[in-house]
Amino acid sequence: MTPLAKLLEAALFASARPITTEELAALSPDDSLAALASAIDELREHYDVDGHGVELQEIAGGWQILTRAEYTEAIERAQLASRPQRLSAAALETLAIIAYRQPISRAEIEEIRGVGIGGVLKSLHERGLIDVVGRGEGLGRPLMYGTTPVFLEHFALRHLEELPRADELAIALRAPAQATLD
Repeated sequence: MTPLAKLLEAALFASARPITTEELAALSPDDSLAALASAIDELREHYDVDGHGVELQEIAGGWQILTRAEYTEAIERAQLASRPQRLSAAALETLAIIAYRQPISRAEIEEIRGVGIGGVLKSLHERGLIDVVGRGEGLGRPLMYGTTPVFLEHFALRHLEELPRADELAIALRAPAQATLD
């Protein structure tokens, strides 16, 4: 492995969050972006080809060393990994609305959900999953909410375009057809 790939590996191993390409480039400013991309590819290949229990993944606009999916269940069962706190159904529903409709105001979310969401918004904001991204043009210039890089990291997404399309969701959420008896 090249010295640059080893340096990237050390930084990625030490970090608890995804590291952007720009942050990785700052580790070795004398190396070109092409050399950096080559070192990232070398590191990914190293983990893939040599059969490691971890892999290098691109998520939330950065790179992170993660446990391979096939080992996650055993590690969780042994309670060796800290698991992020689960989100309630109300929080997930609100988060989905924000992710698909952002930027969106509290009133618009409440209109869609049909219930008040003050506590849910506060909880999502405290967890860093959403943030205020601006102000609306309507009466009182309401706060507009959007998702954050922590949201992408939490759901292992590289970018918002990886969210399922609305038409795919409609198919996935449709009730299964009743089996007909002949």
